[in-house]
Amino acid sequence: MDQTPIGRMESEFRAKRADGRKLLVPYITGGYPGWQEAIRACAANGADAVEIGIPFSDPVMDGPVIQEASQAALDAGITPMAILDEVPDLDVEIPLAVMTYYNLVHHPGPERFAASLQRAGIAGAILPDLPLEESGPWCAAADEHGIETIMLAAPTAPDERLPLVAARARGFLYSVGLLGVTGERTSLAETATDLAARLKAITDVPVLVGVGVSNAEQAYQASRIADGVIQGASMVRRLMESGPDAVGEYVAEVRAAIDA
Repeated sequence: MDQTPIGRMESEFRAKRADGRKLLVPYITGGYPGWQEAIRACAANGADAVEIGIPFSDPVMDGPVIQEASQAALDAGITPMAILDEVPDLDVEIPLAVMTYYNLVHHPGPERFAASLQRAGIAGAILPDLPLEESGPWCAAADEHGIETIMLAAPTAPDERLPLVAARARGFLYSVGLLGVTGERTSLAETATDLAARLKAITDVPVLVGVGVSNAEQAYQASRIADGVIQGASMVRRLMESGPDAVGEYVAEVRAAIDA
């Protein structure tokens, strides 16, 4: 049994869940104009944590909205370290995680990348293209530096695999709502609640549904089964179209819906 201590994000999430609160984690593309104010707006309007996307040139999980925001940030010369250097100045009271791709970890090496996250005050990391079977070196470095590795569980995963993914998850378990890339959909996929229910049956780690949770109503539906939701494309679209204040207003709308 792994004896890694429970980190800040997971302990806060467990405490909030015990109080009956559903968890809301917006995703914001780091480096896109207004990203810092968008994160502050999320925190001020009821987000329980924020996922900061570190743009990468080949984002296999990201749909067109997040790809567009990431490309704009890359075109402006944004680097991973430039984003991490800004994190301490965000001055928010909620935990922050990064989401990026393993190439950006592999280049400096897991140890240096984990240390850079720790210095910035990041609580967790999501690496969607890092399979469980190859996650050992990263997880060891992350554990050493107090970074919670948020594992992803896919709706296609066989029953025997899910406990292995859940056992390695820290912070929360990311229940992938549907096959495909991130983006807004007209309805919540049945796979979203099905997988969340499967995960809730086998783990005590908080289970949050992401990918395809597109509005307040779908967030409400998903959070009836799961412990909460992650919302990316619907957040980033508002940031791109209307700016950080619109993100804050949307977070407040979703918060009200899942609290109902």
